[in-house]
Amino acid sequence: MNQIDQLSINTLRVLSAEAIQKANSGHPGLPLGAAPAAYALWAKTMNVNPKNPTWHNRDRFVLSAGHGSALLYSMLCVFGYGLTTDDLKNFRQKDSLTAGHPEYKHTVGVEVTTGPLGQGIANAVGMALAESHLAAKFNTADHKVVDHYTFALCGDGCLQEGVASEAASLAGTMGLSKLVLVYDSNKITIEGDTDVAFTEDVKARFAAYGWDVFEVADGNDLDALEATIAEAKATDKPALIKVNTLIGFGAPNKQGKASAHGEPLGKDELAAMKANFGWSEEEFYIPEEVKAHMVAWRVEAEQKEAAWNALFADYATKNPELAKEYGVWFSEELPVDLLADEDFWMDEGSVATRVTSEKVLQKVAKVVPNLFGGSADLAPSNKSLMKDREYYSKENPAGSNLHFGVREFAMTAMANGIAVHGGLRPYIAGFFVFADYMKAGLRMESLMGLPVISIFTHDSIGVGEDGPTHQPIEQLAMLRSIPNYTAFRPCDTRETAAGWYTALTKTTTPTALVLTRQNLPSLEGTGKDAIKGGYVLRDCAGTPDVLLMASGSEVELVYKAYDVLAEQGVKARVISMPSLDLYDAQSAEYKESVMPKAVRARLAVEAACDFGWHKYIGLDGDMICMDGFGASAPAGELFKAYGFTVEAVVEKALALVK
Repeated sequence: MNQIDQLSINTLRVLSAEAIQKANSGHPGLPLGAAPAAYALWAKTMNVNPKNPTWHNRDRFVLSAGHGSALLYSMLCVFGYGLTTDDLKNFRQKDSLTAGHPEYKHTVGVEVTTGPLGQGIANAVGMALAESHLAAKFNTADHKVVDHYTFALCGDGCLQEGVASEAASLAGTMGLSKLVLVYDSNKITIEGDTDVAFTEDVKARFAAYGWDVFEVADGNDLDALEATIAEAKATDKPALIKVNTLIGFGAPNKQGKASAHGEPLGKDELAAMKANFGWSEEEFYIPEEVKAHMVAWRVEAEQKEAAWNALFADYATKNPELAKEYGVWFSEELPVDLLADEDFWMDEGSVATRVTSEKVLQKVAKVVPNLFGGSADLAPSNKSLMKDREYYSKENPAGSNLHFGVREFAMTAMANGIAVHGGLRPYIAGFFVFADYMKAGLRMESLMGLPVISIFTHDSIGVGEDGPTHQPIEQLAMLRSIPNYTAFRPCDTRETAAGWYTALTKTTTPTALVLTRQNLPSLEGTGKDAIKGGYVLRDCAGTPDVLLMASGSEVELVYKAYDVLAEQGVKARVISMPSLDLYDAQSAEYKESVMPKAVRARLAVEAACDFGWHKYIGLDGDMICMDGFGASAPAGELFKAYGFTVEAVVEKALALVK
C-alpha cells in the first residue's frame, strides 16, 4: 500500500471516530475495521461521479450494516459528494445531513435506506436484478449503456438475519453476476464473540447458494482487497468476499473487543488512536495530500461519466427508438393517461377483486412497459402474472415476471432496491396475512417514499377454511398506521381500477391493493371518485339520519341495507371508504360534504379489527367488526357467524337513530 492510500484510509477512520465522539453516540467499530475495504471499492474500483451522484450507469454502494454510517459520511465528505466536516460534526443531531443511519434522498450519495440489519443485502439484490433486466432490454452489441455493478458492505449481524439468506439464495438462482457482497468479518457483535450464536461456515453457505466466494486474510491489505474485488467482478456469479478485519482497528485499548462496536471510543482512547496513527491533534483534520489526491480522483470520475455520455450519444444516434424508450422508462411520469381511458374503468361484472386486479394488470402491462414484478410463489392465486410477458431468469433476464419464491420479506426489500435503482416500476404480491412478514420492508419503502405496489389478496375472514392463521384481521390497521403509506381496499371492479390508478400515479408513496378471494357484485355508482379514498355511493334526499360506511366486500352490505332502512323510513347515506389514507388527505370542505358533522349516527362495517375507525364514527357511532380471530369454516358461514350480514347492519343502524 502506498503512502497516500494509507493516509486516506486513516483519514476516513479518524473522521468517523471523531464524529461519533462529538455526538457521544454511534458505532466506531466497523468504520475503523472496514475503512480499507470501503476505500478499495470507492477509490480503486467503482465507477461513480460525485458531481452527478444520480448518473444512471454509476456503480451502486449499499451499506447494509447501516450502523456504520459514520464511515459512509466520512467517505461522502472526503470523496467530494457535498458533505463537509461541519456535517460530520453534526452527526446524529436534529436536522443534520448525517443521521444515525443513512437515509435515502436525505443525504446525497446514499443509495438506499437500509435500516435494520440484513435488508441492505436484499436491497442490493434488487438493484442487481434491475441492472440485469435493463441491460437485457437496452444494450446492443456495440453499446452497453447499462453496465454497472452493485456492491454491498455487510457485517456478521447482517448475515444472521433471515432476510439476507432469502435474498442471497435468490441471487444465486438468478445468477446475478454484477453483485458483489463485501463481508466485514470481525467476529464481534453487541453481546460479544460471534461464536456464542454464529458459527457456521459462511463461505460454504454462499457457495451452496450458487455464489463464488473469496477471502482476504488481512482486511488492511489494500493490494489484496483490490485484486480480490477484481476477481469477484470477473466471475459469472454473484460474489461474496469475506474480509477478515479487527473491529475498532487502531484504538489500542478497544480493538478486537465488543465495546468498540456501539459506543464512542472516549476522548482518551481517541487521542491514543490518533497517536497510534501519527495523526494531528486538530479536530476533523483532512491532510492536504488527501485533498489533492481526491481532486485527482474526481477528475478521473468525471471522465468515466463523460465516456458513458459519449457512448450514449452514439447509441441514441444509431438506436433512436431504443433511446427514446430508455427516456420513458427512466421517467416518473406514466406514458398514458389512464384517467381518460374508459376501457381502464370498465365494469368487469361480479368477480373477486383479485380477479379484477388481474384484468387491470393486463391492461396496465400493455401501456406501462417497465412494469417489473411478481409474487412470493402465489401468482396463480393472487393473480399477479403479466400474461403477455415472459419470466425473468438467469437465462432470460429480459423477462419481467419475477419468481420471488417463498420469500415475502426479501421480496419486499428487493422491490425497494429495484425502485431506488430507477428505470423500473416494481410490484410485489402475496396473501394479505403475510404482510406481517413484509412489515419491515413496507416501512422502509414508506420512509424512502418509494412507489412500490403491493398486491395483497385473501383479505379477510373470507379466506374461509384456511382458518385464523391465514385470515387477516389486524393487518389493515397495521398498514394504515404506517406514515406515507396508501392502503386501498376496493369493493368492486371500478374501485379496483381506481386503486391501480392511485398506485401508478403516486411517485413518493407506496400503495397496497387489498383484494378479496370471494366474488363481489358490481355496485352502481362506483368509479373514479374512489381515488379520493371515501365518497358518497348512495344518498338520500335532505340530511341523512345515519351514515353507513364500509370498505371492500362489506360495502355490499351497507349498500343493500340502505334499501331496507328506506322501507322503514330511515334516510341513510352509503359511503364507500376504499382508502382511509386518501380520504384523510382531502380538504375539510370535501370531508364535511361526505360526513357532515351534524350527523352523529354513524355505522362502520369492516371484516377486520376496529382500530382506526373511531375518528370517523365518533362517540355516538358504532361498528360491526372483528373483535377477535376468525375460525376455520366456509366463508359464507363465517360472515354470518360474525355479524357481517345486511340484517345486522340494519339492526345496528336502527339502534343508532332511535
